Amino acid sequence: MNALDPGRASNLTVETAAVGASARAPEPAFDPFSDSLATSVPMRQVIENPTLAEVVRPGPLPEFSMGNADAPVTIIKYASLTCPFCRRFQAEVFPVLKRDYIDRGKVRFIIREFPIGKTSGMATIALRCAPMDRYLELYGRYLSSQAQWVSQEVRIEPILKVAQGVGLTASEFDKCRQNHGMISALNQVKDRGRELGVIGTPNFFINGRLIKKTLDLAELREIIDPLIAGPTAAATSVSVPR
Repeated sequence: MNALDPGRASNLTVETAAVGASARAPEPAFDPFSDSLATSVPMRQVIENPTLAEVVRPGPLPEFSMGNADAPVTIIKYASLTCPFCRRFQAEVFPVLKRDYIDRGKVRFIIREFPIGKTSGMATIALRCAPMDRYLELYGRYLSSQAQWVSQEVRIEPILKVAQGVGLTASEFDKCRQNHGMISALNQVKDRGRELGVIGTPNFFINGRLIKKTLDLAELREIIDPLIAGPTAAATSVSVPR
């Protein structure tokens, strides 16, 4: 299961309302991550069987990564902050993945933003506005507190309240919401994911192989343990559906 992205194009406009002006954001002129279909824009070409080099190529923003850069396994997780399956993975699978694999130098783990919907897009701006050394903490806070800030309409105040937990101020958030360069770069990260075949969240690349489903701990071990053991073990491992 995953949260599917209905969008095919991104529409960049500008919201000017300052944080604190209202408990609910006004109807935004700024939709940083529009998921509405744009019939005038053709569907992008999906890269068939991208190489590992194509998959790991960094985008226009510094990527959050943790673990040994030379680890035998690289996992790239495409995630939306409003995705319940991403929340479940973070709560149930990630702690063990970190303890048993990332901290032991066996796995390098990268998070790439794939916001689905306006609310997720606005929270992603806040996530990118915070210092990189607080990225994982704020990422986890947004996922674990989805019930407090996720809604059908964008509500700026609850989104900011979560980010204030890592020291982000209203003024800093307002500036980031007007940072067209950063927002354009975030859209490029998402568009690149679509080109690589990402269709929803969470989607994973594990050593370049795209898996379009959430993974529980048993499934994840089934995939990465043979890769850590070596090519022979990986070739004889049981296949997990994409």
